[in-house]
Amino acid sequence: MLLQVSDLSVEFTTDRGVVRAVDGIGFGVEAGRTLGIVGESGSGKSVTSLAVMGLHRSARVEGSIKLDGRELTGLPEKELSTLRGRRMAMIFQDPLSSLHPYYTVGEQIAEHHRVHFRSSRSVARRRAIDMLGEVGVPEPARRAGEYPHQFSGGMRQRAMIAMALACEPDLLIADEPTTALDVTVQAQILELIARLQQDRGLGVVMITHDLGVVARVAHEVLVMYGGRAAEQASVDALFTASAHPYTRGLLDSLPRLDDPDDAPLRAIAGSPPSLLAPAAGCAFAPRCAARDAEAVGPELRERCDTVRPAFVPLSERSEGSLDHRAACHLTAPLAQEAVR
Repeated sequence: MLLQVSDLSVEFTTDRGVVRAVDGIGFGVEAGRTLGIVGESGSGKSVTSLAVMGLHRSARVEGSIKLDGRELTGLPEKELSTLRGRRMAMIFQDPLSSLHPYYTVGEQIAEHHRVHFRSSRSVARRRAIDMLGEVGVPEPARRAGEYPHQFSGGMRQRAMIAMALACEPDLLIADEPTTALDVTVQAQILELIARLQQDRGLGVVMITHDLGVVARVAHEVLVMYGGRAAEQASVDALFTASAHPYTRGLLDSLPRLDDPDDAPLRAIAGSPPSLLAPAAGCAFAPRCAARDAEAVGPELRERCDTVRPAFVPLSERSEGSLDHRAACHLTAPLAQEAVR
């Protein structure tokens, strides 16, 4: 397993109290495969990715994060900085704010290469030009001398991918890489990441709230809600046999081609939970249509409210894929029928 995360928790201390942004999640990523992490805003997706990269400065991070068997939690900053970029890299969702406005794109990619390989300026510049060409930037030698504001949104994202892969890392984390891009450019960026993954054998973590992106690129999916893991499955199992009512609600909220023109959009009622006061039971219980169904008895309903559900396997592990797991007190058939 290239990346193995176990019982990860991330807490922030604020004036209003302790915010438990990530609450005991775990997942794994194998080389050459893509894990999609999905959920609403505030579910803990980006906080998880920053914890893996060791980029939290004021947070309390607990649990185990192993990269190719090496424990990263508690590793000194100097050692982490040698791994960032060289062994693991991240694409942020806003490339304009991630690129320095005072330096050319080529200089920034070249500097990234020089830091990790101690290469000369000429070698690093040639590497920057080669990488811009590899990610599909036209006239890479000329564009390397331009500044970030001279690039379009899609070209800036390509430049960020070039920088992330300049040192040939084993793990790539993409945090909402298609945010604010039009549909055509989104498809191009996703195809680019998939091609580079196939060519280099990258392990990829794709963080998104777009289930269409997940269906297109992911092999496995982790659904997060309120900082916790709700469901984990292969992408096929998630779309055809989802077990958690929250996952079902996300899928049902997608518009369908066979819906009539005047069909209302289907939304999940209620609001996400406060991370300042984590629920004693299931975090999704106050919004769960399955919990309120007539088929659910009062004892089970009370259990949803007071006992945190275990994240347990629902099916046998198939070769090359994650177990299908869910954190729900209701059985999968009952939960799906109630939500429908």
